[in-house]
Amino acid sequence: MERPPLAAMALTTDTSTLTSIANDYAFDQVFAKQVRALGQPNDVLLAISTSGNSPNVVEAVHAAHEREMRVVALTGRNGGAIGPLLKHSDVHICVPSDRTSRIQEVHLLVLHCLCDGIDCMLLGEDA
Repeated sequence: MERPPLAAMALTTDTSTLTSIANDYAFDQVFAKQVRALGQPNDVLLAISTSGNSPNVVEAVHAAHEREMRVVALTGRNGGAIGPLLKHSDVHICVPSDRTSRIQEVHLLVLHCLCDGIDCMLLGEDA
């Protein structure tokens, strides 16, 4: 489907940024520092952690809340450390499984569904 451009950034793809933050600060800050630099109020952080306990994702959630951003968190098991951090305005999609492969399969399906839903909401078209 052709659509107008939508602003989005993957915080995992710039190796220079990732290595400089990890080397100069700590690996648990690789996403949080980017969120603090780039995030604006009402932006959305999509936080994905199979266990819900990834320290770098946990720190990114903290940073997003500091910047008055909303968080959509995809976790597994019992939500881990991320679950209790989420606010009422955040969205938590937790796959209740202990199997990493199953959690990640469901996360992939959820991501596709979110993209379809965003297309429908923003473009008013059936996906």
